[in-house]
Amino acid sequence: MANSPTPPAMIPTAVLALGLAFLICAGRPTAAQHCGCQPGFCCSKFGYCGKTSDYCGEGCKSGPCWGSGGDRGASVASVVTESFFNGIKSHAGSWCEGIGFYTRSAFLEAVAAYPGFAHGGSEVEGKREIAAFFAHVTHETGHLCYINEIDVAKYCDWTSEKQWPCYPMQGYYGRGPLQLSWNYNYGPAGRSLGFDGLQDPDRVAQDPVLSFKSALWYWMENMHQLMPQGFGATIRAINGFDECHGGKNTAEMKDRVRFYLEYCHHFGIHPGSDLTC
Repeated sequence: MANSPTPPAMIPTAVLALGLAFLICAGRPTAAQHCGCQPGFCCSKFGYCGKTSDYCGEGCKSGPCWGSGGDRGASVASVVTESFFNGIKSHAGSWCEGIGFYTRSAFLEAVAAYPGFAHGGSEVEGKREIAAFFAHVTHETGHLCYINEIDVAKYCDWTSEKQWPCYPMQGYYGRGPLQLSWNYNYGPAGRSLGFDGLQDPDRVAQDPVLSFKSALWYWMENMHQLMPQGFGATIRAINGFDECHGGKNTAEMKDRVRFYLEYCHHFGIHPGSDLTC
């Protein structure tokens, strides 16, 4: 027959494999490969890093995954209202350095860089994480009063100085909402947030958005994954040596718990179990 098709030419196996790989990759998110993502990024089921549902949704391997069954946590902006935020500051004196520095708008701008915060579980679990974060913030800053730690010290851990060197005339004392401290925190926080945390740690006390980002960086690195274990686990992470298991400052542990319970009540949720350490 005149229109009878001719036998197809054989395509080399290597070309077929390359074409198949291209088609598979085309259907995947095109972010950085091989998981080990930056803070706030999810590792997708295909092994790529990102922040949308393609990465944090079904099959998410690590990071602030949204969980199964449509559980996407709490709406941070809806929970952290102007009334709630200013209610914390209302307990601080008018002389406090943080009054004009810490604002809800700065917090919301900062938290946008960490979509995993208050996500990864149910709405109640998300609200518990918000309550826990602000309970620690309230305790550390005296109701958002302090930006800088009262007792200024060098806070240089010499065992980590090879990787995170301490610079002359710089102190790595507490700054910001969670009082970021020590060279081994300022170094990686600066690397993640785009500033030199070792040579210019004062940036955390000068830029309100960066200040909240530093707190959220520390939270997502050290506390976020502990929330399913209860609020007490976060106390152990932030200051367990002094406040937990009969430490010298158990009164401070109780203070954190008091704020956490207050904020959970404000949000209308049960605080969960294992509140102390």
